[in-house]
Amino acid sequence: MPLEVQYHLYAPIGPHNQNALAYQRNVHDLFLPNDFREELQKKAAATLQTLPNTQLPAQVDYFHSLVPLDLNHQKNAAIFGYPSWVYKAQSTKDGSYYALRRLEGFRLTNEKAIRSVQAWKRIASGSMVTIHDAFTSRSFQDSSLIFVTDYHPLSKTLAEQHLSAGGPRFQARHNAHVPEQILWGYITQIANALKCIHSAGLAARIIDPSKILLTGRNRIRLNACAIMDVVQYDAQRSVADLQRQDLVNFGQLILTLGANQPNVIHNPSKAMEHFTRAYSPQLKNTVMWLLGGMQKDQERNIDILINGISSQLMSTFDSALHLDDQLTSDLGRELENGRLVRLLTKLNFINERPEHEHDRQWSENGERFYLKIFRDYVFHQVDASGDPVVDLGHVLTCLNKLDAGTDERITLVSRDEQTCFVVSYKELKKGLESSFQALLRPSRRPH
Repeated sequence: MPLEVQYHLYAPIGPHNQNALAYQRNVHDLFLPNDFREELQKKAAATLQTLPNTQLPAQVDYFHSLVPLDLNHQKNAAIFGYPSWVYKAQSTKDGSYYALRRLEGFRLTNEKAIRSVQAWKRIASGSMVTIHDAFTSRSFQDSSLIFVTDYHPLSKTLAEQHLSAGGPRFQARHNAHVPEQILWGYITQIANALKCIHSAGLAARIIDPSKILLTGRNRIRLNACAIMDVVQYDAQRSVADLQRQDLVNFGQLILTLGANQPNVIHNPSKAMEHFTRAYSPQLKNTVMWLLGGMQKDQERNIDILINGISSQLMSTFDSALHLDDQLTSDLGRELENGRLVRLLTKLNFINERPEHEHDRQWSENGERFYLKIFRDYVFHQVDASGDPVVDLGHVLTCLNKLDAGTDERITLVSRDEQTCFVVSYKELKKGLESSFQALLRPSRRPH
């Protein structure tokens, strides 16, 4: 088989679905899974969503088209000490979409405080929402502090996923706790974020269910980092002390999720009793070790934690490799689609152009007539009963052979059955390219 033909063959990359029936396999192997495509389309729609007749500012520094992302419209200053709001906005600099977190009523008294964000901008961790900028603004008719971060459409917080009234824990009362393997996945991802943060000489300071985003299936990212470094800049605590506090907050987070108790700090012994009944000794001991993070009797840091949970890290890493294989397989299904779309576009540019209907080269007797009949051969075939043949496999096979320009010959018959061509795909491709190039040449007709 010629090399150019081999290039246009579809060869799905594993993993494979062995349960697909023969008639399903053709379409299944060529396109993204429907649920994955729907998820991507929903995220795209959320990204492009606008809010007409909004009372929000038309412009905030170099951002516009603000859309609020908060589900709870009540003011809450519990986490940062200031009411906090989150918006999606588009940048005038690069056209990309970002999330803006606004701290209402904040007055900057020390320029060095906002410069502390520069160190956070250099951190690149897949387990943390990337921070791009911070500035003050009066666009909201007050003094506000704005943090610019990556925007992850349709993401949820861990509080919304596991602790809210609509969360999964209410769907099965006899199995209310979060599965242990999911908790281990959260632990390894947060540990990964803290490793990057602590190695840079910083501390997360905010490890709270309401500030950790679930951006995909069991895929989480620390959010709202850097904010406390600005808000509490003058309340100096040593970095080592803040990093130990990160470990305690980390342990409280896992205990909160496992015990399904948002206010676990008020009754830790009851929460730990519930946690012990639901989970393995290894997970319990990990949480206990984290909760003892402020103790000075022994050294505690993120590296020691990572060494202690190495077996779970390998399990999470293996799951990530399987997901990478799946995404590569899904992407491979779409590999040829762009090429075929360009080919279809050329065909439709050429066929039945009204301004050329009296031109001999484009007419029913012209050399490009067989491209019109080829279009019927590909898309307008009927069976013995006169019913339309809707066969995606036939369409893709014909287009691939056309694009490759094979020597295979086919018989093309006009609609009135008065004209018949026996032509190769190579000749069809040559006619397609010459016709398309003719369209690109400027017209020499007098105006």
